[in-house]
Amino acid sequence: MIRAMCEQFVARAAEPFRLDTLWDLTERLERFGLGGFGWGAAWIAQDGSLQSYRDVRAFRDDPGKDALGATETRSLLVHLRRPSRLSTLQLADTQPFDDPAGRYTFSHNGDLRDYQAYRRRYQRQGRILGRADTEVGARWLEDAWTDTENVGHLLASLHDTFGGEANFGILAKDGTTYHYAGNPQNPVFGFRLGEIGVVSTALYSIDRSIFRFAAPGATHRTLARLHTTIALDERGEATDSGLLRPKGTGEASR
Repeated sequence: MIRAMCEQFVARAAEPFRLDTLWDLTERLERFGLGGFGWGAAWIAQDGSLQSYRDVRAFRDDPGKDALGATETRSLLVHLRRPSRLSTLQLADTQPFDDPAGRYTFSHNGDLRDYQAYRRRYQRQGRILGRADTEVGARWLEDAWTDTENVGHLLASLHDTFGGEANFGILAKDGTTYHYAGNPQNPVFGFRLGEIGVVSTALYSIDRSIFRFAAPGATHRTLARLHTTIALDERGEATDSGLLRPKGTGEASR
């Protein structure tokens, strides 16, 4: 299976920050990762609404990022695309995917192996616009999501349903951000950039090179345990227990 080699991150902080505070991280994730085939972002606006933006150009080539960078938020999700099939280079397949009911937005890195039967079902229902597997996962999540279900459990169920190696990002309407780590080829790390908590994929590098090339100023570095979901609370602190921290270091080793 050829996997979509995207990069993605979620971020949250106690106080509002401009999106372009994280544009350097975004540019470096795209440059040192394998992105450059479209990008998108979602954030909670000052009025509490869930907003999003997408473009089929690379982040570095999109002039729209400059005006967008002045937007302030406390919660953000960014996806940098590198699809496994270049025939899917269209806006309909550009992430993240917004829930039609406005409950969350969703992004994916890796592959959903067993998506074809679900794709045919959703096509019959008139719910498929693009060609990529991520949209199929998004439709499944729409049906499975409830306000009482634990998001980590939902993302694990999504992975169990479709198989493959996959990381998932969620920005919920209440501002909570989630990152599921299910792709061993692209580990997920948590860290802080100043007052902002971040959980990000790792440049498809099975080591800590993300901190050399993309986030050299990161502190409180942690490695997400495979098949766990890390949530960031209102202070940008990781709230789930699926983190690996070597004793006495506060930094993950690999």
